[in-house]
Amino acid sequence: MTDTIAPADMTLDELRPVLVEALLPNVAFDGWSAAALDASAAAIGIPADRARLVFPGGATEMIDAWILKTDHDMAAEMARRGAAAMKIRDRITTAIRIRIDQARPHKEAVRRAFAVLAQPQNAALSARTLWRSADAMWRAAGDTATDFNHYTKRLSLGGVYAATLLYWLQDESEDDADTFAFLGRRIDTIMQVEKAKMRFREQAGNRPRLSRFLGRLRYPAA
Repeated sequence: MTDTIAPADMTLDELRPVLVEALLPNVAFDGWSAAALDASAAAIGIPADRARLVFPGGATEMIDAWILKTDHDMAAEMARRGAAAMKIRDRITTAIRIRIDQARPHKEAVRRAFAVLAQPQNAALSARTLWRSADAMWRAAGDTATDFNHYTKRLSLGGVYAATLLYWLQDESEDDADTFAFLGRRIDTIMQVEKAKMRFREQAGNRPRLSRFLGRLRYPAA
């Protein structure tokens, strides 16, 4: 819808992803700042005051909007690649690799976003956005768990994703080869844990339940 609407005619909600996209080149020089936002507003032809209405909370709101946009873009790309037909390990690996591919042209913006989110006052936002991204990746991978497993999967993947991004920020290998090798090792760990949980559930399902045992003691079969 917004592709056919000029930025000057967009609502604030419609402007948000457009401004985020325009922000990224400026963040490399000015950080997640008002100066970067003003330059982005000029680039898409809207007044700076209107752009500031989109992100009244400043840097944290800009970063939050950027992460949300990358979550949506990742999910769309997973669908385009036919993730539903992949093995589960490949789905998760692909989701994180897509995020790295998305971030590659904007490495300095990622670095500066980490610096903002690492500040103590932004700890809650950091945790929330990481959880949201992990949830988006699992959903894009086709996960439908609603039990306790839902939470453990997202905690595990969130830790792997954050660690991989941090590793990538320091990686100078060709085509990020070292990062993807690191990711492969971390995904192996997740899959081992998931297999162990599955075996435990299968074994637990085959064990006699205490309540059934006590019930038989109280009401023995005739």
